[in-house]
Amino acid sequence: MPEPLSPGELLDLDRQHVWHPYGPMPGRTAPLLVESASGVRLRLAEPVEGRDELVDGMSSWWSAVHGYNHPVLNEAAHGQLERMSHVMFGGLTHEPAVRLAKRLVDITPEPLEHVFLADSGSVSVEVAVKMCLQYWRSLGKPRKQRLLTWRGGYHGDTWQPMSVCDPDGGMHELWQGVLPRQIFADAPPAGFDAAPDEAYAAQLRELIGRHAEELAAVIVEPVVQGAGGMSFHSPGYLRVLREACDAHGVLLVFDEIATGFGRTGSLFAAGHAGVTPDVMCLGKALTGGYLTLAATLCTADVADGISRGALPVLAHGPTFMGNPLAAAVAEASIELLLSQDWAQEVKRIETGLREGLAPAAEHAGVREVRVLGAIGVVQLDHEVDMAAATRAAVREGVWLRPFRDLIYTMPPYITGDDDLARICAAVCAAAREG
Repeated sequence: MPEPLSPGELLDLDRQHVWHPYGPMPGRTAPLLVESASGVRLRLAEPVEGRDELVDGMSSWWSAVHGYNHPVLNEAAHGQLERMSHVMFGGLTHEPAVRLAKRLVDITPEPLEHVFLADSGSVSVEVAVKMCLQYWRSLGKPRKQRLLTWRGGYHGDTWQPMSVCDPDGGMHELWQGVLPRQIFADAPPAGFDAAPDEAYAAQLRELIGRHAEELAAVIVEPVVQGAGGMSFHSPGYLRVLREACDAHGVLLVFDEIATGFGRTGSLFAAGHAGVTPDVMCLGKALTGGYLTLAATLCTADVADGISRGALPVLAHGPTFMGNPLAAAVAEASIELLLSQDWAQEVKRIETGLREGLAPAAEHAGVREVRVLGAIGVVQLDHEVDMAAATRAAVREGVWLRPFRDLIYTMPPYITGDDDLARICAAVCAAAREG
């Protein structure tokens, strides 16, 4: 065993060698060093702002819906580890992947029935786009190779996903002129409960109709636009997209990486609209935050179309595709979620967020407070001072990760009422000081 390193030594090495997400190299701000995690708490290696543990208000980027160190998921991981941690998926298969695929088909909207297991959410979007492009090539319509989406979206940091993220002011603006040129509608009008705006619906229909000959697919985040701005829109626009895509021969893709597995109050956000896409992307909470895994589901029509082409296979195969360890934990996470009254827990969190975040609306500099399911957002009228907002949250004993003009929380579903109140207090403090 290597000699243990002190917290100071670890942070020095981190600064020298570790490139953190969305940060410079070397980093300008020291990250907090987590020693362990259990339930909804992150244990720090050394105290920060007088706190040696923090309530996690982020579910580790929205994935750890059951919290940390959960005995059911631990047991699933240990049991699978004793059998095999990995085996290649080309020419081989195994029970965890088969069982997981069947479970995903069972719980997602019909008629999604084929499952491609990918490494991460961004890769699942790459696979979805490849499915759509190859579908039309296989049907002899290679001109249908562009994508349509609405502004304010975020679909990942790899190539095709970047091309359908918001083109102006987003994280990927640097790549304009290099990425594939896609078609963008205006961002959907805000408000989950707002009646659909007919003028906006007409814009969607017109754009899809005008570009139908070159459109392979429409891809959107249903109901919640996540990292693009944490905004909510009416489910009615999903019905508009479904009808327009059907009318003009265009595939429809829902990116449910952030919204899947109950986060919005419906098991999948598509359920709010009662529509089914041709392709659906899942990730994040799929394994309960234990391991990286994602899935791209499609209808039999999409799969059959690809199979009729000159290249009758989907030429995509990640090395760790269908990883048995991740698949076993994912199935256990889904069963754990469905064995409980998850909808009531999400509703409880929604109620707590509405009550606890309401005072933030009175703070100077706050533009809007909004809540949907287990998502709470405070939007400022200025860019967040990340360092000040983070310090304020840590002083309250909570870990948050603000960005742009947003201070938000997506807590684990197991968060108790007292911890939820603490998270809300931390969001309010971060809004006041950030």
